[in-house]
Amino acid sequence: MKRRVLIMGAAGRDFHDFNVVFRDDEDYEVVAFTATQIPGVEDRRYPPELSGPLYPEGIPIHAEGELETLIKEQEIDEVVFSYSDISHEYVMGRASQVLATGADFRFIGSDNVMLKSSKPVVAVTAVRTGVGKSQTTRRVAHILQSMGKSIVVVRHPMPYGDLAAQAVQRFATYDDLERHDCTIEEREEYEPHLDRGIVVYAGVDYGAILSEAEKEADVVLWDGGNNDWSFYLPDIQITLVDPHRPGHEKRYHPGEANLRKADVVLINKVDTAPPEGIDQVRASIRELNPDAQVIEAASPLYVDNARMIRDKKVLVVEDGPTLTHGGMKYGAGVVVARKYGARELLDPRPFAVGKMLETYESYPEIGPLLPAMGYSQQQVMDLQKTIAACDVDLVIIATPIDLRRLVRIDAPTLRVRYELQEIGEPTVEDVLREYFG
Repeated sequence: MKRRVLIMGAAGRDFHDFNVVFRDDEDYEVVAFTATQIPGVEDRRYPPELSGPLYPEGIPIHAEGELETLIKEQEIDEVVFSYSDISHEYVMGRASQVLATGADFRFIGSDNVMLKSSKPVVAVTAVRTGVGKSQTTRRVAHILQSMGKSIVVVRHPMPYGDLAAQAVQRFATYDDLERHDCTIEEREEYEPHLDRGIVVYAGVDYGAILSEAEKEADVVLWDGGNNDWSFYLPDIQITLVDPHRPGHEKRYHPGEANLRKADVVLINKVDTAPPEGIDQVRASIRELNPDAQVIEAASPLYVDNARMIRDKKVLVVEDGPTLTHGGMKYGAGVVVARKYGARELLDPRPFAVGKMLETYESYPEIGPLLPAMGYSQQQVMDLQKTIAACDVDLVIIATPIDLRRLVRIDAPTLRVRYELQEIGEPTVEDVLREYFG
């Protein structure tokens, strides 16, 4: 008899695990997905165009809160855990919940889901979200381009809309972002590459995506999301650790696996982290992956007209996922505000409306910061309304893209930018030249 399977996910790795492991296997029947982390991704179906001939009606997607009910009502034999940036304690809590129903609890090993490319693959991963993968990916891309390599970036999935239409997405211009109706979260990851003339692929079917990317790339550059591992078998895996959150490299799934698998471990933010945090992550590297090459780096902040901040009452808008499931208490905007003498950081929570209010209710630990949430048009509208309701002298925008292109902000604004800067040796370039010659 077929084993009845439920896949726990968050509109990303869950679909990849299904496509690679279960889609064409007649020994299994995937009855449902559950979804969490991303607002509004449940109550859809994984469409038949992607689920294949064994699933002519597609597969329903439910909220994770329905997990136990689904296991019992659908007579589930095994539950597969397929999402990222989750504490070990949380994962085992879900495992205990599943095991108490009598079903099996399972992870899919990386060897079973990492697709092999015909081109070299460099993968940028991390132990937590918000460590600095984006600027590291940009640094890797710049170095490879300077070596004469044609680069295609493949971004970890963010399929929050029409899944069938998003199966394989290619982004080469800003018009492509409009055509695919990209969210703020997608734009934050794609635009910096497009600004450098680099083609980006993303979507849902990463086997089909790889086939297309290989046609125009000398090197495939995996741009990781959250703290997930690569969907492609890397020739070089670079994993970032965060000395601002020491110990997290050993407490989050699958970030610890990324640290253990890494060829290169990059300790980022050493310019702003406390010395004891740096020492702690160094000790973790020695314990978990002593053979890895270790690079230390900073993420220096750049802001024009920083003198505008002094003695001002400011609202800080930070990257959304970094503050929500990333768990950071502050980001680049707060660092800049404090460095350049802001008189007051406004607490925007009393002014939050709609979806922004729901975000604070879901993540009460965020504190007096405004996460740039934009998974839907309604979230963007409510973000704009929340900013408008805040009576401040200045808005500091510390999102990876210029938020002013998508959100109307009437108050004066400053934008914070950040890039990767290695400290000492080896450097990222040293590592890449050692492999590519």
